[in-house]
Parts: sequence; structure tokens; C-alpha cells
Amino acid sequence: MMTEEEVRQLLVETKAVLEGHFLLTSGLHSPLYVEKFNVLQHPEYTEKLCKELAERFKDQNVQTVMGPMTGGILLAHEVGKALGTRAIFTEREKGVMTLRRGFHIEPGERVLIVEDIVTTGGSVQEVVNVVKKAGGVIVGVGLLVDRSGGKAEFGVPKDKVQALLHLTVPTYKPEECPLCKQGIPMTERGSHHLK
Repeated sequence: MMTEEEVRQLLVETKAVLEGHFLLTSGLHSPLYVEKFNVLQHPEYTEKLCKELAERFKDQNVQTVMGPMTGGILLAHEVGKALGTRAIFTEREKGVMTLRRGFHIEPGERVLIVEDIVTTGGSVQEVVNVVKKAGGVIVGVGLLVDRSGGKAEFGVPKDKVQALLHLTVPTYKPEECPLCKQGIPMTERGSHHLK
């Protein structure tokens, strides 16, 4: 079993956890940013983290592992491989999370939902809704990083949610951001080139 500190260390070493002044997709500002693909670009680390997630659900009779596009695809594949199950993903169609590409869930099918980084839990909640609508049984939710400070809700019991790393990340409305008030410039990250 990897400890939470070992997971954190791996994410820091691969620069998946970054410090600076970041504009989040929510529009909020934060001194911490999780760039999941900095770790997920390394198959050996992705496999190691996903084996750890799989280990936590190995006795749950999982039949299918499912995650939301994009990072959830890699996690579902690797966790499914570790559990010996099928792996599928959801994607948005006209703004609604759905199953496409011939994927489906049978009534009563036991589904493990996986996601990389959770801030509000919105995407996971949408996947939960897809599984419930199809009549599937959600055996659990496996997360690489829960950065919600324990606030994310998925419509499943808390004891069915497992995160490899819990981060309490301060976020600020732009007009209340202490980093802005100190004149600290935005940090460039990923494909977003902020000035």
C-alpha cells in the first residue's frame, strides 16, 4: 500500500503538484495547481497509482471501471486492467455527460467510477447520474486527488469514496485574491499561456 505521503511525493517529483499563482478553470485563483498529465504522461507511474486505486476496491466485485473524458479514460483503463474488468468512459454531448461509442451499462452492473482530480465533484456526479440512469450499481468512487477539502459530493456514501491524496487547496475569488494584491503574476501552466 502506498501512503498518502508517498503519493504526494510522486506527484511533487513529477511536477503534477505545482506552487505559484494559478487561474483555475472555475475562474478562481489558487497558490497550488494540480497538473495531472505531468504524472499521467508516465505509464509506469500511472500504472502504479491505478494499481493502488484498484487495490482499494478489489473485494467489491467490480464488473466495469468508468471515468469521464479525458484523464478518467487513462485511469479507467489502468484500474480496469489491474482488476481484470472492462474499462469505459463518458463524454459530453451537447453539454450532457453520456455514454457513446457503443458503451453501455446493464441494469445491476457493478461499476467503479474513477477520476483524476476532483475540486467540486461535478464531473463525477454527472458520471454517477449516467450509471444510475442505466440501472447500474455504483460500488465506489476512486480518486487520484481530492482537492475539495472533503467538500465534494457525488451522491454516493462517503465510505465508498477513496482518494489516494487529499489536498486542501485555498482558492480565492479574483477580487479577494491575496496573490493578486501582492502583485504576484499568474504562473503559466500547460496549454494555458497566462500573462
